[in-house]
Amino acid sequence: MSLRHALLGLLSERPASGYDLLKTFETSLANVWPATQSQIYTELTKLAGSGLITVTAEGPRGRKEYALTDHGMTELRHWLTETRPQRNTRSDVLLRVFFLGVLRPEQARDYLSSLIEMSQEGYEQLRRLADSIDWDDDNLSVHGRIALEYGLRFNAMRREWAEWAAEQIK
Repeated sequence: MSLRHALLGLLSERPASGYDLLKTFETSLANVWPATQSQIYTELTKLAGSGLITVTAEGPRGRKEYALTDHGMTELRHWLTETRPQRNTRSDVLLRVFFLGVLRPEQARDYLSSLIEMSQEGYEQLRRLADSIDWDDDNLSVHGRIALEYGLRFNAMRREWAEWAAEQIK
């Protein structure tokens, strides 16, 4: 996935300003694909330059509203249907687990305890996010809830796994 496709996906729902897109990232996509303000605005400029989006309105202080073009929708659909997702093969969490044997058992269990806490905090953060959103029936809400459910289940699974792993260390 790329920031490019995340922005195209958001703009497929409705036109939005860079600020609106930043707020959407902060409240929903940050758990899936975090992005900074400068990254978003830089990518919007690139997307507009390549004809995937267009500026539909300009307001005070340089505010621009962007909309997806037909070419942008074609690119988004191509990415969704014809490119394979990249398998995330790096995990700092699991790499550390692989080498826990160099620590004393209590240190290894402490590390796993921190994973239990991190997973519980992640779960609770997502639960609060789910409760704070005014969900409706638009595509972004429906599929956003599905993605959020993945995060909830992932954190619950990682917590359960870390509890099991801690029991394995004697």
